[in-house]
Amino acid sequence: MGKKILYFTMVVLLVVQFFGPEKNTGDLTSIDYFYKETNPPEDVKIILKESCNDCHSDITRYPWYNNITPINYWLNSHIENGKKHFNISNWEGNSVKRKDHKFEELIKMVEEKEMPLNSYTWVHSEAKLSDDQIKSVVNWAKLVRVKYALEPKPE
Repeated sequence: MGKKILYFTMVVLLVVQFFGPEKNTGDLTSIDYFYKETNPPEDVKIILKESCNDCHSDITRYPWYNNITPINYWLNSHIENGKKHFNISNWEGNSVKRKDHKFEELIKMVEEKEMPLNSYTWVHSEAKLSDDQIKSVVNWAKLVRVKYALEPKPE
């Protein structure tokens, strides 16, 4: 009986490897509007690419282990959750109030070292932010918020 359960489990694990969630592989131009509007300096662009874009845009660089089920579902869950909270690929069309609020959240999460997630930086050590990188991102985000504060509000 034990061998049958083991064989059945192995067959199920093998079969599920042929299925997985849809990949988050959008067009690279989807982030252009965000970059144009928020004008990050080059060092911040690099930080965004290495530490943020995989989960906060429509462009994810997938690691090799994404081909293993159920890991791919777990990663997909992180990506979908990240995009729900802050998605630079759908920046255009959001109100100034919403954009400002998203940057307020960004500042808080980065300053408190809640972003990038530890579960991401365990495998992507290059994504872990140094104190200087945190300062660069926060300073840029604060400037963006000043820009949004100065924009005319609809009446």
